[in-house]
Amino acid sequence: MADDARFETRAIHVGQAPDEATGATIVPVYQTTTFTQQAIGKHRGFEYSRGANPTRQALEQALASLEGGRFGLSYGSGMAAIHGVMTLLRAGDHVVVCDDLYGGSYRLFTTIMPGFDVRFSFVDATRPEEIENAIQPNTKMLWMESPTNPMLRLIDLASCGDIAKRHGVQLVVDNTFATPYLQNPLELGAHIVVHSTTKYIGGHSDVIGGAAVVDDEETANRLQFNRNATGGIPGPWDAWLTLRGVKTLSVRMREHCANATRIAEFLVERPEVSRVHYPGLPGHPGHALAANQMRGFGGVVTLDLAGGASAAHALCGATQHFSLTEGLGGVESQIGYPWLMSHGASPPEEKLSKGITEGTVRLSVGIEHVDDLCADLAQALERTDA
Repeated sequence: MADDARFETRAIHVGQAPDEATGATIVPVYQTTTFTQQAIGKHRGFEYSRGANPTRQALEQALASLEGGRFGLSYGSGMAAIHGVMTLLRAGDHVVVCDDLYGGSYRLFTTIMPGFDVRFSFVDATRPEEIENAIQPNTKMLWMESPTNPMLRLIDLASCGDIAKRHGVQLVVDNTFATPYLQNPLELGAHIVVHSTTKYIGGHSDVIGGAAVVDDEETANRLQFNRNATGGIPGPWDAWLTLRGVKTLSVRMREHCANATRIAEFLVERPEVSRVHYPGLPGHPGHALAANQMRGFGGVVTLDLAGGASAAHALCGATQHFSLTEGLGGVESQIGYPWLMSHGASPPEEKLSKGITEGTVRLSVGIEHVDDLCADLAQALERTDA
């Protein structure tokens, strides 16, 4: 595969050559735990599927190519990938984290990792000076999301990369919301990119997975060793399903972005909605940064309802095309209630400090016809005043 092939071409071909044994066009599911060796110490690159599996390898090569890195590692879930990156740290290390992030990450950083004497400082990462001021002598890592979950704040990743370089620390970016189709943090100075491939990369709400992509061989080797030692891998069927999703990522993301933009514009005009959070809106505080840093504005729209909690509950229970779920990033539209769902593990004061209220609703806009989605939201919003 030529290095200058476009995203769409690489998504379909990198790591996915026809099977040498049979000529199968699609990468087979190598449903095996172990591989027969030719002799002691002589094998074809595969020994035991916890360490490496051909189906998983194909997925990892594709993801690395799409993110612009040399090494990809897939995990059993997004949280397994995040924890996998955490295994690079040692007792006494310190991490600076954006204060608006996925609730599962917050839970890991505040309840699990401190037990291993890894400490975290949460800052408003939309202000680069706060990141720099929070760095301590034992800081080893900066952890960022952009856009953030669920408030869709934009963080200047190039500035974060500069800060990381000046202080000799690693910059990790959770790129789940943007996907490699819209944003490539490694090009902006990140050292590690993580994904919940459960979301847009898998794209069909049928497989749990995670990934990390790096360009540094030493870091890749450490991650690989730690993953093999702890076992947080996906099975071959999960890898195969995720790889199937990779093939259509570009097509789906274009539709997600177009539909989300229309819905954000529609919601701005609704009297039941007090505020719409979407980087594609010119009034969004991160709009200019998103236009510069990303190649599209994403498929998630977050809104605050004027009627508060009761209106949010009514809206979540009245939609027909938006399924009430914990997830996002599927071809089907989904509606979520961050206060009790994605960020239920965060204390109320933490949620409020990030702008998450009991009237906040998150929409993962699917690829259905946008007129149907707007009509669905219109009829559901009318019921919030009932």
